[in-house]
Amino acid sequence: MVEISTSILNVERENANKIFYGLEVAHTDYFHIDVMDGKFVPKDTTELMKEYTNAVKQISNIPLDVHLMVEDVKSFIEEYIAFKPNIITFHVEATKSKEEVKKLIDYIKKEGIKVGLSVKPNTKIEEIYEFLPYIHMCLVMTVEPGLGGQKLIPETLEKVRTLKKYIDENNIDIDIEVDGGIKPENIESAKEAGANIFVAGTAIVNSENMEEAIDTLRN
Repeated sequence: MVEISTSILNVERENANKIFYGLEVAHTDYFHIDVMDGKFVPKDTTELMKEYTNAVKQISNIPLDVHLMVEDVKSFIEEYIAFKPNIITFHVEATKSKEEVKKLIDYIKKEGIKVGLSVKPNTKIEEIYEFLPYIHMCLVMTVEPGLGGQKLIPETLEKVRTLKKYIDENNIDIDIEVDGGIKPENIESAKEAGANIFVAGTAIVNSENMEEAIDTLRN
């Protein structure tokens, strides 16, 4: 089943509550929270995303899809656990060892929250194969993380295809999410590659009709 996770990264403060209400009415499947620390990626959204997450929690029961693009993964997990998100995803590149990855996975799951593991465009998908049985979602970045509004890198869909083949062959029950440059003209290619959750930001929040934009992506 195709699900849409709407990134609120590029929502302007003055329009924030109006957009959040609009996304509720438009039936987005998730609010995608892009937490960036200015170290793992150049942009720092830590305060803005905390503010937006608080606002969303007050007006909506739609699940939170938290994407941590940070160096100090544990600290930000602790911070976002309080919001009771549906899932917390962190980057394998932000960890120093396989042992650390496993500890972070266990820590999130212990809190009753789903776990996602993300890879950048230049990271080989094979690097996370051993963790797939322990997580709920793999997030394949289809752009370089850190900025909204980028164009999807076509080669990343081959990585999705490889991952989907491995998952099917090994009978692993897991979602594949893609994030970056997702638009109506390329979502079909991403779906055919094997993804089932699609992060879109500007394609939805900058549209004249968000419900229509989400329905177009979903269908």
